[in-house]
This record gives sequence, C-alpha cells and structure tokens, in this order.
Amino acid sequence: MALLNVLVAPDPRLKVKAKHVDIVDDEVRRLMDDMLETMYAAPGIGLAAPQVGDARRIIVIDIAHDDEPKQPLRMANPEILWRSDEETTYNEGCLSLPEHYADVTRPREVRVRYLDHQNEIRELHADGLLATVIQHEMDHLQGVLFVDHISPLKRNIILRKLAKLKRSKVPEPA
Repeated sequence: MALLNVLVAPDPRLKVKAKHVDIVDDEVRRLMDDMLETMYAAPGIGLAAPQVGDARRIIVIDIAHDDEPKQPLRMANPEILWRSDEETTYNEGCLSLPEHYADVTRPREVRVRYLDHQNEIRELHADGLLATVIQHEMDHLQGVLFVDHISPLKRNIILRKLAKLKRSKVPEPA
C-alpha cells in the first residue's frame, strides 16, 4: 500500500465529475486500499478518488473511533436510492480543505447502492454521521465540495485563504 497525495482546494481537478468504474479489479482494489491508508494517515473518516487525482467514482469511509476496530467501507459507483425528509446538520471538514469547517445540512438517512471491493453489488441503509459522510464523499464525485453548500461569502473566504496558503508554499523560480 502507498500514501497518496491529497489535492487541496482550489485545485481544478476537485471540480471534475468522476467517471463510472466498469469493474472492481485488482487495480481498483489497490487504489481503494491506498486511499484507506491515506485517509487513516491524514487522519480522516472519508476520501473520494478525485481528492487523490483519480477521476473515478470511488470512495472509502471509516467512521470508527480510534478505540474501536476499523470498519472500512469501499464503494465504487455509489448511488443514492433514497433520502429521508428529515435533515441533520454536522460541522463538516475535508482533507482537501485542511483546517476549515462549516455547518452543512443534509438528509439524516440514505440508502445507497454500490460495488464493493469484491465487485459485488451491495445496498446499505445509513443514518447520522455515516449518512453525512457518504453524501459528502459522493459530492466529490460530482465535483462538489462541502463549501459549495454554504454561503458564497464564507466559501470565498475559505477558498481565498487556501489559495494564499498554496501560493506561500510554492518555491520561487530560480
């Protein structure tokens, strides 16, 4: 397994719509495992392939606490089949927007269909934090960041700070 580079906004690759995965084969499984390793090292609880520069519909999630056994979810081509009318708000963050958080309201429950790491079609009913993380990561597959769900003013402040930070880290040309 390998640690992957996580793209930081504003990076145009984070706004690309991801492509369908034809089959979960050894190469896709390896990517899923590398994404999980990267997510755990960050540390984070979810990661989408576009965040590591791969424009395929792949997400990984693990919301287990540090003192609990790992419970990784590997999903290719996730699609939401049902959303609850009841909503919940979480203070969301993102590995692609480091150290920035905002309250985002989403459906409290979802039912999702996906291909697992063995290329089997699965369905999962999720609620609470898991439902929020699934929706957050699926947004990445559409080129949507959590800041796209908040006011334009707050979004622009966060993105300007990240752009400034990025510029300060780029070495001057010789």
